[in-house]
Order: sequence, then C-alpha cells, then structure tokens
Amino acid sequence: MIMNRIVALSALVVVLWSCNNDDGGVTIEPPRPLTEVLGEDEVKIQEYLKTHYYNYAEFENPSEDFDYKIKVMEIEEGDTDVIPLIDQVESKSVKVSATTEEGEEELSHTYYYLVAKEGVGESPTVADSTFVKYEGTLLDGTRFDGTDSYSWQYLPQFLRGYAEGVSHLNSGGAVVENEDGTFTISDPGVGMVIMPSGLAYYNSTPSVLIPTYSPLVFTLELGVFVKDTDYDGDGVPSIMEDLNNDGNLNNDDTDGDGLPDHQDSDDDNDGTLTSDEIEVDGEGNVTFPDADGDTVPDYLDSDTK
Repeated sequence: MIMNRIVALSALVVVLWSCNNDDGGVTIEPPRPLTEVLGEDEVKIQEYLKTHYYNYAEFENPSEDFDYKIKVMEIEEGDTDVIPLIDQVESKSVKVSATTEEGEEELSHTYYYLVAKEGVGESPTVADSTFVKYEGTLLDGTRFDGTDSYSWQYLPQFLRGYAEGVSHLNSGGAVVENEDGTFTISDPGVGMVIMPSGLAYYNSTPSVLIPTYSPLVFTLELGVFVKDTDYDGDGVPSIMEDLNNDGNLNNDDTDGDGLPDHQDSDDDNDGTLTSDEIEVDGEGNVTFPDADGDTVPDYLDSDTK
C-alpha cells in the first residue's frame, strides 16, 4: 500500500531539484513556489466542496446492514435537495515550510475535515499510533490507495494532512479478533479529510496515479490508538517531543543528527540515553531534571550526562 511506504513525508514539503548532469542522470524539476501552488489548490478544493456531497442521510438514519462507509458523490445539476460538503466540513490551518530556489517559505495551509460518526472513545494526537481503515482518492474520485481491514499507523510517519485528519476522530470501543485474523471494532469514529498538496506529496509522486501538486481526499475509520505513544522508547511520549508545538514532529532535532527527537533515543547526542536523563514516577508521570540549572532539561542538554 502506498501509505505504508511513505516515511516522514509529512515532515515538510518534499524539496528535490537538480541540474542536468553530464552522465545522463535523471533531472528533477525544482518545486514550484508554495504561494503559487497553495492558491491553485484552494480553488480546486473549494470547487470540490461546493459540487460534492456525502451519504449523510444514511449516517443519520442507518439501516440494519449499513456499513458506515463514507461515499462521496457529485451533485447533479439543479439538485438543491442535498447539502454540499462546503456546508458540512470544518477547517484548520497549519504552517508549512520549505526551501526552494527562491529561499525559505512558510505559509498557512488549510485542510478540511468532517466527522460523519462519533466514536465512543478518545481522540489521538498527531503523534500517536493508530489502528485505522482508510481510502485515498484524488479530487476527481480516482482511488490510489486504501485498506478494507485495520492496520497500525504511527501518524508522524504519514502525510501531515492525513495525521491531522485522524486526530479529529474519536476511537471505537470493544475489539474482537475474527477467525481470519482481521478485527471488528464497535462504534469506531468515521470521517474524512481534504488537504492541499502542501500537506500531502507536493512535487513528489509515490504512484503513477498521483500527479504532482495534487490535493487529496481520505475517508477514515479509527478503531483504537495507543495513548501517549513513545515511538523511540526513551520514556518521553512522542507528542512531548514536538518541542516547537507546531504539530510536525519531524522538524524537531535537538542534536542535529538528522534523526528527529521522536525517533532518537539519545536526543542531545551526549552518549547518555534519554531514558537515563529523565524521571518517571510509579504513575507514569515524566519529569525532566536540569542538573546545571540552565533551563535546558538534561535530556536535551549535551553539557550534562
């Protein structure tokens, strides 16, 4: 599956370019300016939201055999009886930065999300491991990826817009393992997210089905999640390793070794594991000693070991 092959593309806009070389190597076009692409994406997304609706009537009055899957359809000309997505979605903006030939750019990117069915549990953060079903499409409905069964996904390793979308859902209830090894989860959260290309693949394309600079749509079903996921096992929950609190864990790298803190068991590269420079009490509460009193906790301070 495409989504399972994408690691850290949600960190920031993928920046790839090169000049023609003399050995016949591949030339990669420089990324277009964020401002230019963002404006085009927003026009496309607004048109999509105004001209499409989902099967909300089935969610409001479900039949006994309703599968609680979101189906998006185009509004037929003259049909004023359905409610377009534009009147049902909510929106949120996040900062995206990238280095292009014109220098460093940072712009607010708006994504749109919809909760079709509330789950009975809590909501994950963008830093948690989640048990999810999903389907990904282009705005024209072309399906490029998806799964009919739940799979574990550590959200910081997936598209940033995707992680944001999942974080708006509540998880489900009881988990039952079926004879075929799949799982059934009662009352999961169901929703969708529509994102500009700056929160997706931008100038990169993991599949021939996804053109560069493509806004994407994901329908989502959240089963369960691991609260306060600690991906690198250093004792610090991954969400607490988002030091600049921008929702993007992949741009926090205290020691500059190219490994984000949420994947680094020695965040300050002082030779002492992070787990040995923090304190965890019997209830799992984490505190951060500061031996030299310089306001930098020991696990982020290479001067203390």
